[in-house]
Amino acid sequence: MCEDKVLVELNKEQCQTGFAVGDIYLGKVRKIMPGLNAAFVNIGHEKDAFIHYLDLGPQFPSLQKLVASQQPGKRGFRVESMKLEPPVEKTGKIGEYLQVGQQIMVQVAKEAISTKGPRLTADISLAGRNVVLVPFTSKVFLSQKIRSADEKKRLKRIAAAVLPKNFGVIIRTAAMEAKDEDIEHDIQTQIDRWRKTCAAIKKNAASAPAQLMSEMNRANTIIRDSLNGSFSQIAVDDEAMYNEIRGYIRQIEPEKEKIVKLYKGNVPIFDNFDISKQIKSLFAKYVSLKRGAYLIIERTEAMNVIDVNSGNRTKAEDNQEQTAMDVNLAAAAEIARQLRLRDLGGIVIIDFIDLHKAQNRQALYDEMVKLMATDTFKGWDADLANNGICGLCYNYYDGARSFMGHKAYKTPADLKGAVIRTPGADPYVESISAMGATPYNIAWSEVYNGIQTKSIDGCEVQYTSAVSSKIYEVCEYVSKTEHINLFNMVICGQAWFDKLPAEYQEVMKKDFNDCAYNNAQDIIAAQADMEKTLTDNGMTIVEVDKDVFREAVKPAYEKLGWTELREQLYKEAGVEA
Repeated sequence: MCEDKVLVELNKEQCQTGFAVGDIYLGKVRKIMPGLNAAFVNIGHEKDAFIHYLDLGPQFPSLQKLVASQQPGKRGFRVESMKLEPPVEKTGKIGEYLQVGQQIMVQVAKEAISTKGPRLTADISLAGRNVVLVPFTSKVFLSQKIRSADEKKRLKRIAAAVLPKNFGVIIRTAAMEAKDEDIEHDIQTQIDRWRKTCAAIKKNAASAPAQLMSEMNRANTIIRDSLNGSFSQIAVDDEAMYNEIRGYIRQIEPEKEKIVKLYKGNVPIFDNFDISKQIKSLFAKYVSLKRGAYLIIERTEAMNVIDVNSGNRTKAEDNQEQTAMDVNLAAAAEIARQLRLRDLGGIVIIDFIDLHKAQNRQALYDEMVKLMATDTFKGWDADLANNGICGLCYNYYDGARSFMGHKAYKTPADLKGAVIRTPGADPYVESISAMGATPYNIAWSEVYNGIQTKSIDGCEVQYTSAVSSKIYEVCEYVSKTEHINLFNMVICGQAWFDKLPAEYQEVMKKDFNDCAYNNAQDIIAAQADMEKTLTDNGMTIVEVDKDVFREAVKPAYEKLGWTELREQLYKEAGVEA
């Protein structure tokens, strides 16, 4: 994807035969894994697919009731005529809902990677241009980017008029630019797709596993999610794909059909649009900016470092403050692009050119925040809103957690048999267990005495808590695993937030994000001082190979079903995954 002939996003689709994200299958349960609270399902892939209990979705009993009704010889239900079953308990066991040989309707949530089969969900949804259809609910959810009260009313009115009983939708941001009839048509299209999918169950029940519905290719998916008024041209060098894309755009936005062009030039399409050169330069250390300025991008084991240099501009121009500001703003735009293109995660340190005026520093910060805005938490916002909660910010950072105790834990093997205090939440318990230790949940106020009396071997904690509780008085070692980075969030009631004027909502979110950012900077800046406090009081800092610990903890995130979320969240938060 290019903006003003500049490459800003690069996607690659491998040639595949099915099993893409969004595809729906009638699968057969092959194996129940009580220890993982999960099951392996045969959907026809060479590797069994994986589904965790939490991925069954709250309406799994209703879904299974529907699947059972579509078996040969059965009359068959329609969702709109069903009495919905009680939802799945969040703390239940997989064996309560699945058994070996059972047929289940599932959707691919993550494609197969290496030796692992696809990741599945039974919380089925069908995505269109303007809406995402959600069976077995009657709720209408709105994208958080839709702020206008009048627009919200319009969209809810349209959805309510079209949706049958027991169908809900998530109305996407693109709907703000859509006509009433286009939204209605999109909803009806997804309902028709759902009905065809259900009809396919009866046809394929005897030959399961079988595909019930295929998601569109990657190109059309990108167009569905990204197409807007700024698109001026879509160039395609394959006639079959050209016809497919043109046909899809004809359905969703007919007036845009003419921007799809079949490229027939003798020069390869990427060379013609100067994309090949840009791709080749993606991993260069030096990135040129206009008028002699440049970036130096270096990746170290601990972080990514970006240095902004003005080159010879400072010498040639009198107003150094304005020159520095101009270079910094140009660098900010290019840095945002480079992070996106290079898929850089982890800690990113940017050394901008010094600015002496406070208003310029603030303006640069505001510009960088705007450039780095992403949709990472859109799904979280929707889930929270569904439960009456509004997320104001997600970035209150409190440091990285490491192991502290009587012994040095240089490898996960050193943790075997150790009793380690940790909070009782699943990510802590499962990750500590995966590393070989025995997690033990006691109040933090009891940890000091527990380590002192050796009733526990140690704890895992961030520096802020370790210093304030004087844990150095009873612990000899800090094993610097930094296995969890602690981010907190600020929430409020969604109903209360929605009653506020739009300008108040904007101020609240901005101020909370600013406060969180400032707090994060304070915590980061204080890390060295807090570590010195620990060492000055007799503790030894033990550096470890973090990759070994990361590898050891992977099964925990697979078990929890959070691997993909973890990678995405850490990337956006700016910490090492």
